[in-house]
Amino acid sequence: MPTTICFINQKGGCGKSSSCFHLGGHFARSGRSVLLVDADPQGSLSQGFFGSAAIEGLPAGESLAAVFDDAPPLTTLVVSTPFPGLSMVRANAALGRHNCPEPETFGLKQFALAALLEEATGYDLVLIDCPPNLYQCSWNALLAADFVVVPVPPEDFATQGLRAIHQAVEHARHLNPRLALLGHLVIRADSRLLVHRSYEQHLRRLYGEAVLSTVIPEASAYKLALSTRTPVSFHSPSSRAARLVRDLGDELLRRAAPPAERRKIA
Repeated sequence: MPTTICFINQKGGCGKSSSCFHLGGHFARSGRSVLLVDADPQGSLSQGFFGSAAIEGLPAGESLAAVFDDAPPLTTLVVSTPFPGLSMVRANAALGRHNCPEPETFGLKQFALAALLEEATGYDLVLIDCPPNLYQCSWNALLAADFVVVPVPPEDFATQGLRAIHQAVEHARHLNPRLALLGHLVIRADSRLLVHRSYEQHLRRLYGEAVLSTVIPEASAYKLALSTRTPVSFHSPSSRAARLVRDLGDELLRRAAPPAERRKIA
């Protein structure tokens, strides 16, 4: 079975979709088989690969929304991206009506995504992009995942909801005991700004080793690659931006590996 990682934060614009977009590209380019799951009704990750027109017009039955209605086989929802080894399950606004608060009250619908991903054999990694809330879609991701990554821009608004996320992870562990926090990812950081340096230091004081060592800066290379619908590891593989994504991917794999395997990966 693949290693499944969900990317979650209650605030929008924190880099969840871009993390999945560029990491998915890196892992695929390194020879791994990767499945991306867009669990956000905004469909940003899907649009990143296929464009807004194609995703906005996508029938609900071909999107993640279908798992809450009909429980179709995974193979009917997975599509290939233009990049070898990288596939995805798309989403758009049709998913919005399923993204309800108090997801624990919805019975088996809590496990819709987990049931879908039980069929995800043949993949090395599954990366799930969550919406900016802790409603049904994020809750489903927590119950389906092995690990959680919390992208956090080093700013006040982005750090305010971390306690609620930690509580949600602990709550989800009652139903998904294998779930673990892989780390907080400092992202969209500008080392020239004192406030960004201060917030990063504050995060590391608060959470210690739970903050990933790799920091992803605010860099035009990521936006330029996204504008061409191409993960940075394919768009400009020798760039510093691609190297940092590679470093992040390596760190995530080390942390996700069983203790006996970590030295081999290192």
